[in-house]
Amino acid sequence: MFESLSDRLESAFKLLKGTNRLTELNVAESVKEIRRALVAADVNYKIAKEFTDKVKDKALGKENVLRNVNPGQLMVKIVFDELAELMGGQSVGINVKGTPGIVLVAGLQGSGKTTFCGKLARHLKEQRKMSPLLVACDVYRPAAIDQLSVLGASINVPVYREDGNTDPVRIAQNAIRYARENGHNVVIVDTAGRLAVDEAMMAEVAAIKKAIEPTETLFVVDSMTGQDAVNTAEAFHQRINYDGVVLTKLDGDTRGGAALSIKYTVGKPIKFVSTGEKLEALDVFHPDRMARRILGMGDVLSLVEKAEMEMDEAEARRLEKRMQQNKFDFNDFLGQMQQIKRMGDLKSLLGMIPGMDKMLRNVNIDDRQMLHVEAMIKSMTPQERANPDILNLSRKKRIALGSGVPLEKVNLFIKNFHDMRKMMQQMMGSSGKMPPMPRMPSPRKFRR
Repeated sequence: MFESLSDRLESAFKLLKGTNRLTELNVAESVKEIRRALVAADVNYKIAKEFTDKVKDKALGKENVLRNVNPGQLMVKIVFDELAELMGGQSVGINVKGTPGIVLVAGLQGSGKTTFCGKLARHLKEQRKMSPLLVACDVYRPAAIDQLSVLGASINVPVYREDGNTDPVRIAQNAIRYARENGHNVVIVDTAGRLAVDEAMMAEVAAIKKAIEPTETLFVVDSMTGQDAVNTAEAFHQRINYDGVVLTKLDGDTRGGAALSIKYTVGKPIKFVSTGEKLEALDVFHPDRMARRILGMGDVLSLVEKAEMEMDEAEARRLEKRMQQNKFDFNDFLGQMQQIKRMGDLKSLLGMIPGMDKMLRNVNIDDRQMLHVEAMIKSMTPQERANPDILNLSRKKRIALGSGVPLEKVNLFIKNFHDMRKMMQQMMGSSGKMPPMPRMPSPRKFRR
C-alpha cells in the first residue's frame, strides 16, 4: 500500500541523518523531497505545497527547541501529524439511524460500488448486529443485479429486486416500504454507474436521493485512478452533496493521491477503505492509522481489532485448556486457521505489523496455499485429526494421495505442526497461559 510514496518519504527523512538539529538548510532540502514524493503520488501540487509549507513552519518553529529528539524522528512526527490532519484528523462514523436507516451508494461503473454494498451489509450485520436489506437499483445492467443477489446470498442478507421494473426511484421507495414491513433496520441502495460522469447518471442519483431521503449518502471511488478520483469526487459532491467517501482497491497499484487529497478537496471524510475482493476486506478509515502505514510504522491497532472481532472468546479459553494439557490437535489447528482467513487477505494483515510491509513487498503470499493445508487435514480420518502422534508413513501417503499434494509437503506440514506445539508449550511456561492465537506455520513453507 503506497509503496512508492513510503520509499520517497523515507529517503527525505534520511537527508537529516547525522545532523544534530533542524536548520533552514536541511529542512528545506528534506521538505523539497517530501513535496516531490507527494506530487509523484498524484497529489495536486497546490495541496502538496501547502502541506510542505506547514511541515517546514513546524520544523523550524517551537518543536525545534526539543534538544533530546533526533531531527529525523522529529521530522517524521511532524509529517505524521500533518498527514493525519490532511486525511481528516479523526475517524468519522456512518449514520444508520432511522426506521429504517437508509444508505445510498453512488459511484462510477467499475469502482467496486456493488461489491462495497455487500461488504457494508456484512459489516453492519456482524459488527452492529443490524438487519440489512440490499436494494438493486442498477436497472441497466442485469449482471449488477445478479451480482448483488449472489453477494447477499453469501452473507445471508436479502436483496430487494424488481425484475422488469426500469424505474429506480420507484424500486427504492418500494424497498423501503418492504424493509419497514419485514423488520429490516437498515437499507443499502446500490445505484447505477457510468464509465464517466454524465448528466443522466447524476440526475438519476439525485432523484433517488430526493425520493428516499437517505440518512447517509456514500460516494465510492477507485483509489487507483489517483487525481481523476478526486475530480470525480468533486463532481459528485457538487451534484448530490454526499456525506462520505469510500476508497476501494487500496491493495492495488495505488499511488496515494486519492486518499491524501479527497478530504482537502471536497471537505468530506473518507469513511471506509476496501483492500480486496473478499467481503471481509472492508475497514473503517482512521486517518492516523493510515498515516502510520504510509510512514512504514504499521497498523497494529487495526490488526488487533480484526482479531478481536473474529476470535471467539469461549473458543480461546477452550484452546488454552487443551494447550495446557498438550492436547492441541489438527481439529483445533483447522479452526484457528479458518478464523484467521475470516480476518482478510493474509499479506494485508501481515503488512499491518511494523516493518513487515517492506519485507513482504516482493514476496508472493498466496492465500490459496492455505487450501493445501485444509486439504491435508480434511484428508485425515477423525482419529488422525484428534491424535497427531499416530501419523506413520502409510497414513501420510494416504493423506498425500487424498489431498493431491506431494508426500514431502505432508511431511513438512506435520513437522511444522509438531514444532509449533512444542513452541506453544515453551511459551506457556510456568505461567500456564497461552498466547491469544497459536502461531500457524507460514503458507510459504508448503510451496514446492
